[in-house]
Amino acid sequence: MPIDLTRRTVLTGAAASLAIPFAASAATSVPAFPNGWNRDAYMSAMAASGRPVNLSQGQFDAIQARKPAAMKQIASYLKERLGSADPAVLAAFEEVPREYFHYQYDEKRATPGDCYEENPKPWALGYGSALSDYLGQAYMTQVAKPKPGDVTLEIGTGSGFQSSLLSRIVKKSYSIEIIEPLGNAVHKIFAPLGYDNVETRVGDGYFGWPEVEGGFDIIIITCAAQYAPPELFKQLKPGGRALIPIGQPFKRGQFLYVYTKDEDGKIHTKKDVGVFFIPMTGTMMKVPAPAGAPS
Repeated sequence: MPIDLTRRTVLTGAAASLAIPFAASAATSVPAFPNGWNRDAYMSAMAASGRPVNLSQGQFDAIQARKPAAMKQIASYLKERLGSADPAVLAAFEEVPREYFHYQYDEKRATPGDCYEENPKPWALGYGSALSDYLGQAYMTQVAKPKPGDVTLEIGTGSGFQSSLLSRIVKKSYSIEIIEPLGNAVHKIFAPLGYDNVETRVGDGYFGWPEVEGGFDIIIITCAAQYAPPELFKQLKPGGRALIPIGQPFKRGQFLYVYTKDEDGKIHTKKDVGVFFIPMTGTMMKVPAPAGAPS
């Protein structure tokens, strides 16, 4: 049975010339929380990101009490699916406070109480996007095999959680979001956590981020493409990996493909698990697959 790895509504349209870059670092950056992640740290970070929230100590404690069970579920899921759970992936999930990413952007409403649910599912972010379920994000993160020193690119920033996970493992995490109001809001959330190695932009992920010198070790697309965008492979480093769901919009029969680029620049393809993703739009929907495009 196909699994929904992220099930997020991520659009990738708009012309690359309209891309708007954002650097995550800002004057409001909080490099560390002296007393650890607690209610005061959460409230401070939310305010610094422009998303004030009211949350009692009891409500915060209840969220934290659910986290150990979610971490156990992630570890079991990765072991069942992949044979083992990468300690670096588990450490990233332990470090990144998921409740911080639960937010309805079109309603300007925080939803931290939905965090670490027993039965993982996607949660609405507004503007047609969603925070992916945490098991799917764990799976894709581990399959991507992130390492210290890597430079990564995510197509579809959404909540910013996937980029944040990668940033705890890799040297630099880039991400592109097509939904302008969402991208404009989410780019503000990284600095208050001290995640100064995350950089986002608004634009069409079909074209990647060619201005990044040297390209990427990992590229992750979190929406269903009808074919693998050729521009992304030009930006993939030799030895790099690209995770791309391929399939028709709104239909079953989509699969996650794992692409690797060898030292000679040749692309190798592995068909992974069945998935169901919201379609990649924009240029992907307008331009037929170029001759010789990886599939």
